[in-house]
Amino acid sequence: MISVNKNILIAFSIVGLVLQSCNKLNLAPTDSIDPSKAFRNLEDVNMGVLGAYAPLSTSLIEAAAIVSDEVLLPTENTVSNTALHRWMYNSSYGSVTSAWNEYYVVIDRVNHVLEALPNIQVSGDSKTLKNQYQAELLALRAYSHFELLRGYASSYDGDGMGVPYMKERALSYPARPTVESNYADINADLLAAKELMPNNFTENIRITKAAIAGIQARVALYAKNWNDAIKYATEVIQAEPLAPKNDFPKIWVDNSDSEVVWKLARVIGDSRLGAAFYREAGGIVLYAPSSKMINLFNKADDIRYTAYIKDDPSRVGPPPSIKSQYLVKKYVGGNSSYPGLTSVKLFRTGEMYLIRAEAEAESNGATGLTNAASDLNALRSARIHNYAAQPFASKQVLLENIYNERFKELAFEGHRFYDLKRRKVAVERLSQDAANTSGAVKLEPTVAQYCFPIPADEMAVNKNMTQNPKYGND
Repeated sequence: MISVNKNILIAFSIVGLVLQSCNKLNLAPTDSIDPSKAFRNLEDVNMGVLGAYAPLSTSLIEAAAIVSDEVLLPTENTVSNTALHRWMYNSSYGSVTSAWNEYYVVIDRVNHVLEALPNIQVSGDSKTLKNQYQAELLALRAYSHFELLRGYASSYDGDGMGVPYMKERALSYPARPTVESNYADINADLLAAKELMPNNFTENIRITKAAIAGIQARVALYAKNWNDAIKYATEVIQAEPLAPKNDFPKIWVDNSDSEVVWKLARVIGDSRLGAAFYREAGGIVLYAPSSKMINLFNKADDIRYTAYIKDDPSRVGPPPSIKSQYLVKKYVGGNSSYPGLTSVKLFRTGEMYLIRAEAEAESNGATGLTNAASDLNALRSARIHNYAAQPFASKQVLLENIYNERFKELAFEGHRFYDLKRRKVAVERLSQDAANTSGAVKLEPTVAQYCFPIPADEMAVNKNMTQNPKYGND
């Protein structure tokens, strides 16, 4: 199995291409060479593809968790991202702006390799391999733009301000297109990728046909294109069944790939998503599961509770103890020497059941409500011992159950904040979760911090860039 890790960066330099994009989209890289000279054969292209995966980070996953209502800020955390949790960030705050550069680095690398591909002549089996690489690149470009859209769009409505869609190397001052335009470009890249991707390529640390369908389903959910959401979620569900109960906990310690459609592999030396919640030195908990989330779980029977959350009363002593009893367990991983070092599950079948359920409930009348209830009950049955299928009194009751199930199922995976944003619902914390938030209890959709800001560096040098509402052009 090929690991997407720091060794890829070494391989990237071997082909002679250094792709260190600038922080600002309007500046051309000064240390890159002609892609036609860097990529002369398919081996070079493969290294280029792996090099494009390499900068994928977890910064938006971390930021989305910290600003939402799924974690609380323990008083033992006096060192990390407290301003982010307290909604005090602006366009100079790196914890919410760093992803802008990170994803555009991925996109720039993708575009370098895509530029070279037409000049590489192949035949026979090599043509299939070339198609696979092109498909991965197109899908990676679409995914990266969609992640940027989730983080930085002014809204997810079609007329909202989207993000620059870079189809070639950045040599200009790109303006912000509409979200509708972003959806069109993302879907076009995904459709082209799917047509090129071989059916027999199934390496889940890279993008496969099932992963492309997963991206399509998620995009369709945000665009409220319910029919496509149902269609593409179904493709994933048919390709990757839900994990059996015995396998589900193993997913989170990297002992099972059951229902994992695409994961970001992590090896020693890589950044650790668990570091958003733990510190190695002293074991200080930076963020703990919120009471709001914990209260939703059936602690006795829901296998997700013990897979995601650790209840450790021994950490809490008599006053003046300030340690949290509950810890995020989901990303601890299977290596006790490197807590938090576990592959990041970017797409899972559990999400697809919830996408399809929501889309069915929103679109297909009585039949849709029946289908949606069936999907929700099927997911719960796979996750909860002794679960009996439930009826739902109305569409609204069913949707609220689906939203709450997303809260539980996708905990700490970077969805909760965006789920609230796409529904235009305030982020609202329980009082017991807000003891250390400096009053940050309710974040209304009308407040600037409801959207992440475009970075100040981008605003300073790109004359065509527009800041998100309420931030001003700082």
